[in-house]
Amino acid sequence: MRPRPGEEHAPSERLEHRLHPISAGVAVPIFALAAAGISLGAIGDAAGDKIAVGVFAGLLVGKVLGIFGGAQLAVRLGIGTLPARVTWGDVLPVAILGAIGYTVSLLIAQLAFTDIAAQERAAAAVLAASAIASIVAVVMLRRQSRATRRDPP
Repeated sequence: MRPRPGEEHAPSERLEHRLHPISAGVAVPIFALAAAGISLGAIGDAAGDKIAVGVFAGLLVGKVLGIFGGAQLAVRLGIGTLPARVTWGDVLPVAILGAIGYTVSLLIAQLAFTDIAAQERAAAAVLAASAIASIVAVVMLRRQSRATRRDPP
């Protein structure tokens, strides 16, 4: 579809823009749960499970520390530099986004555990850590964006 004369965007682009939050915020997460094959009972069971807690901490703490710490180490050793106008406060939310582990994390959980219940609890922990990482990163990026708009360079 093409925009009509005087319109900036075609009707299909406007529709796509309106449907994106529903698709990304509702349809994709429901598909992810269905594709992962996680029972709702496994989500509740994961809270006190040692394997699930380890998977959760590995993603949410380990990956963030690894990415953020690796970036700091690279800068300190002179291997890399931060781009102009980028601060460590900008790098941290990106490191948190790195904690979103889905495909590989689920594959490793399936390979590591022969017990289906353990696989499901690990998968539930992957989904929980990924959800928390995405929410925390979005909140941090929005705050950073607002601060940047208030204090232009």
